Amino acid sequence: MAKQRFKAEDIILKLREIEIHQGKGMDILAACKQVGITDATYYRWRKEYGGMKVDQARRYKELEQENTRLKKIVADQSLDIAILKEAARGNF
Repeated sequence: MAKQRFKAEDIILKLREIEIHQGKGMDILAACKQVGITDATYYRWRKEYGGMKVDQARRYKELEQENTRLKKIVADQSLDIAILKEAARGNF
């Protein structure tokens, strides 16, 4: 069975559904089962997205992607600098 990927908006909606079920007196395990996720997934999502609104989650994901892109650029530049230093040390 393939793993299903949820978007940030879907995750926040599912977390809110679980909160509604809990407000009605349902325990976490039953609420997670009702929504269709495991309790481990619930706790992981709550740790990452707890208290966020949909627009905040979108911005968070955009910032994560930009951060990843910038880290790759810095790694490439560091490699270029190391290569240039090595070439400057050598006997040519």
